[in-house]
Formats: sequence, C-alpha cells, structure tokens
Amino acid sequence: MEHVILGIDIGGTSIKAGVLVSGHLQDIRSIPTPALESQEVILESLATFIESYLPYSFEGIGIGIPGLVDPYEGVVLGLANIPSFQHVELRKFLFGRFGKPVFINNDANCFALGVHQFGVGKGFQHLVGITLGTGVGGGIVIHGKLYSGLNSAAGEWCGATYLDMTFEDYCSGKFFNRVYQSKPKALAKLAQEGDPIALQAFDEFGRNVGELLKVILFSLAPEAIVLGGSIRKTYPLFEKSMQATLQTFPYTSVLAKLQVLVSDLDETAIHGAVALVNLQEEPATQSR
Repeated sequence: MEHVILGIDIGGTSIKAGVLVSGHLQDIRSIPTPALESQEVILESLATFIESYLPYSFEGIGIGIPGLVDPYEGVVLGLANIPSFQHVELRKFLFGRFGKPVFINNDANCFALGVHQFGVGKGFQHLVGITLGTGVGGGIVIHGKLYSGLNSAAGEWCGATYLDMTFEDYCSGKFFNRVYQSKPKALAKLAQEGDPIALQAFDEFGRNVGELLKVILFSLAPEAIVLGGSIRKTYPLFEKSMQATLQTFPYTSVLAKLQVLVSDLDETAIHGAVALVNLQEEPATQSR
C-alpha cells in the first residue's frame, strides 16, 4: 500500500502544497494567501485547498508556518505577514474537518528537516539549515532529529544583533534593497555581466553571511550548514567572500570538518512538512 502524505507551506503571499506518494513529492499547487482577510476566511480557504487533494486519500497533513508555533498543541501563535492569524488552533480545526493527523512547525525548521530527509543533508547527524530570502530563517537537526525549542523558535539567529541592526538586515534581500536599492536577482544579473557595484554588493553580502555562519559554529558546531531560500541561487557570487570570512573562525578543527552546502530542492519546506508526519516529529495527540 502506498503511503501518501500532504505537505503544506503557508506563506504571506501564497499557500503551496504537494503530496508525497511512495517517497516522491508530486502534484505541487499553490493558491494566493488571503493574508488580509479574517481568520475564518483564511481557514476556510486552506480547508478548500486541502479538499482538492482528497482523491489522494492522504494519511496525514504536515504544515510549515512562517512564524511561532506551539507544535505540541498545534497552535499558530502569530504570523507577521498575516495579521489575523494570531493564536489559531489550526490542528484542532483541520482534524475536526478531515479527521487526519496534523503536524505543524515553523517553516525554517521544516526547511532543515526537509534537506535532512530528502536533500543534500542526508547522512548528517547534526546540521543547520539557513534560508536566505526576503528574510532569514534557521532550523536545527541534532542527532538526526529536528530540534524546535520553545514555540518552534530555535535557530532564529535572524534577530540577533549584528553591526547596527540584525543579521536579517544584512543577510537577506533587505540588505540589497536598503544598501543598493535593488533586488538580489537584478543585482545578480549585473554581477554576472561584471558590473563592479553589483560584484561589490555580493562580496559584502558574503562577508555578512560568513559572520552569521561563525555565530552558528560557536553555538552548535554542526557537521553541515545548508543554505536555502531564493538567494542561494546566487551562491557563486558570494561564496568566495563568505568562505574567507568563515576561515577567521578560531577553531580550525571544526572548520576542517564543516561542510557548507547549497540546497538542491526547490520545495524544501513542503518536503519538511511531509517529514513532520513521516517522522511524527510532534506529539500525536490530535483531539486538542
């Protein structure tokens, strides 16, 4: 019998989903997130979206959320980009509607779990996943298991102070927007054409990311750090300066074994959401 699991990635702009059938993710779809609507409208939109996958007879639902979550109770505590989605008993709602096990966690945690189970992170016992996009997210896998911390907040180095702001302000698209008044994709095109200002932008960005990775090494000293998010596609442009900064980390024996990898999956958050169900990374009490 085929094992079928539904994975969902809820974002401020879109809600994406896919089903894992016999170990392969397929039928990926998306709908716009009704981010400015009421909590009830958003829940109904999500339920209708899930109903479209009912022909697959999925066994469980895994969900990644871009915010704080109580994974044990299945409660979304708050989402910055979806104002009405505060203290939402999401597991209770979906279990009541579909009668399937529901597992919820932070989307960056899902990213780390996804690369560990399905991507370049396979085989590592201790890894950190970092998403570099419109913001910065982090997830931690220790001894092959996801470590979420209180309210799924572990790994949120994005909010740590760096220079005059935070790491998120210097290691995400916010850096390019603020300092160079441009988006990473546009600057990457210019850099590939040899534009000196664009090359300088990515050189500076790489140094910032290198400093972030050093903080992670001081914190956890993982075997691997996997980079994800949309900016990962520009890695060749900032790899050199990032690695040069990383080499200033004082524990050379840690550096010697560290692997910095770039995610090979485009739908890692959905993979990770699926893995929440596969591995039952959260308590299975569904009736709360």
